[in-house]
Amino acid sequence: MTTPVTIIGAGLGGLTLARVLHVHAIPATVYEAEPSAEARTQGGRLDIHDHNGQLALEAAGLTAEFRAIIHEGGEATRALDQHGKVLLDEPDNGNGRRPEVLRGDLRRILVDSLPTGTVEWGKKLTGVAALDDGRHELTFMDGSTVSTELLVGADGAWSKVRPLLSDAKPEYVGTTFIETYLYDADERHSAAAEAVGDGAMFALAPGKGIAAHREAGNILHTYVQLNCPAEWIAGIDFTDAAAATTRGAAEFDGWAPELTALITDGETAPVPRTIHTLPNRHRWDRVPGVTLLGDAAHLMPPSGEGANLAMLDGAELGQAIAAHPDDLEAALTAYEGAMFPRSESEAADAHELLALCLDDRAPHSLIDFLTG
Repeated sequence: MTTPVTIIGAGLGGLTLARVLHVHAIPATVYEAEPSAEARTQGGRLDIHDHNGQLALEAAGLTAEFRAIIHEGGEATRALDQHGKVLLDEPDNGNGRRPEVLRGDLRRILVDSLPTGTVEWGKKLTGVAALDDGRHELTFMDGSTVSTELLVGADGAWSKVRPLLSDAKPEYVGTTFIETYLYDADERHSAAAEAVGDGAMFALAPGKGIAAHREAGNILHTYVQLNCPAEWIAGIDFTDAAAATTRGAAEFDGWAPELTALITDGETAPVPRTIHTLPNRHRWDRVPGVTLLGDAAHLMPPSGEGANLAMLDGAELGQAIAAHPDDLEAALTAYEGAMFPRSESEAADAHELLALCLDDRAPHSLIDFLTG
């Protein structure tokens, strides 16, 4: 079987591309390793920005659906010191520039906007071979194969499509986030809920911090941030949730109990998220019939921009294909010409923001950034 546009990965970027192509009556198929759209929780809250993510959703014709899933009040931001003293408390100003939504809700409206069968679930890519005339043949774990005129790697940090274009591999930046959740927060974890406030909370010190978001449904979603060697985090047995929680909480000995409760009272097993990145200036020479978007193209530290950039990549690539229906190479050249400098700039900013959160002046470096 040959398909004109094949997208690997049903994340936000790949789905946005498929939707924008559908808007322009261009068929595409998305292959996703997960067995279904409901196979796993899609992560926490995202702020969708007016200069990239919202533009992508407009191009996808999904602005109304997006507005319906916004978490009102979610743009509020607080910064605390390790003793729980509030140093910054900015309410949601309601200007709509960075409204908050749940990643799972956003993915759902994208999936629901596509014709039945556009996404093929349970298709884990195991191999890619270049054919002739810019075509590629894909092999999946179930033994099936497909050839395609245009292959788009939207398959994240450890992309199996990237090696067709680049030798770059993600590298650990020296920071790990440990993720956990508290439920029924106002009733069962009132002190922690009060510390977090209505939106995002950052309690930071040099080299470590506790960040949390209030999510819809009275949920607190916590990311413990630690500068640590990869060997140190690998030495923690995260299959033993209680021991891992104790080990993580020990790094915050002496901190305010309403803050450490975000770790010790966690109601899900702690999950480590080692932060890996590609080079800021990651780019490649034009290879016929293949390109990348999102983290596959420009993996960077978490800064609030990753999902927005992936969706903008998908929208702009879809628009470029629609603008050059008879010349895919012209479409890819136009897309990459805009994407490369944008992602380089955003990656540099993301590294700077991560450093500000955990540098020697934390939390004041971040506060200066937020108020400057």
